[in-house]
Amino acid sequence: MTSLQGKAAFVTGASRGIGRAVALALAEAGVELGLASRSGEDLGLEGVVARACDVRQPDQVEAAVSATVEKLGRLDILVANAGVGAYGPFLDLPPDQLEEMVDVNVKGTLYAVRAALPHLLESGGADIVTVASEAGRRGLPFEAVYCASKFAQVGFTRALDHEVRERGVRCTNVCPGGVATDFAMGRGRTPEMPELAGMMRPEDVAEVVLFVLTRPRSHRVLETAFRPVTEPSWG
Repeated sequence: MTSLQGKAAFVTGASRGIGRAVALALAEAGVELGLASRSGEDLGLEGVVARACDVRQPDQVEAAVSATVEKLGRLDILVANAGVGAYGPFLDLPPDQLEEMVDVNVKGTLYAVRAALPHLLESGGADIVTVASEAGRRGLPFEAVYCASKFAQVGFTRALDHEVRERGVRCTNVCPGGVATDFAMGRGRTPEMPELAGMMRPEDVAEVVLFVLTRPRSHRVLETAFRPVTEPSWG
C-alpha cells in the first residue's frame, strides 16, 4: 500500500455526500486538499483551499485548481465527483434537468480534468478518479439520461488512461450502485423510499477511492464496480 501523506488533491462536489466523505478520508490519510463545491465549504478542515465553484463553468474550475496549486505547490490527485441525477420516464424529464445532468456530469468532469491534468503530469505519479456509477455500466429503467451521462464519464476516463498512463497519470472509474445521500431527492427519490435503507454509505465509496489511490504505482485499477446486495440485478 502506498502512503498518501503529503500528497495534494482536488475534489469536486466536496461539500456533501460522497465528495464530503472522500475529502474527509483523504484528509485523515494526510492529503492536502483543494475543495470545490457550490457552497465553497471547507468542511471544518485546516489548511484546505475551499472555493465556491460551479463545475459547469470552466473558468471557475480553472480558478479553483489554480488556487489549489498556488497554495499547495503541487497536485497529485483529482477526484471528479460532482454530479446530479433525476429519475423517471424519459418523456417526463424536464429539459432543464436533462441539460443539467449533461452539463454537470459530463462537461463538469471534462472541465475538471482539463484544468488539473497539466499539473498532474508534473507530479511524477498522479491519479484521476472519476466517481461514475453502476449506471455508467448498465442501462437502467427510468434513468436513461443519467445513464447516458455516466456512460460518457466512464468512456472518457477509460480512453484518457491510454493517453496519460505512460506519462505517470493513472485513471480510474469508481462505479458505485445505490448510495444513501440526498442525491436526486425530489427528482425521483424521496426520503421515505424503502430502498434507501439498503443502500451503501458515502463512507463506503470513500474507502474504495482510497483503495484505488493507495495501490503501488506499478498497478492500475481501471474500474471498480460495487453495489448493495439489496439492489436489483438490472441489465
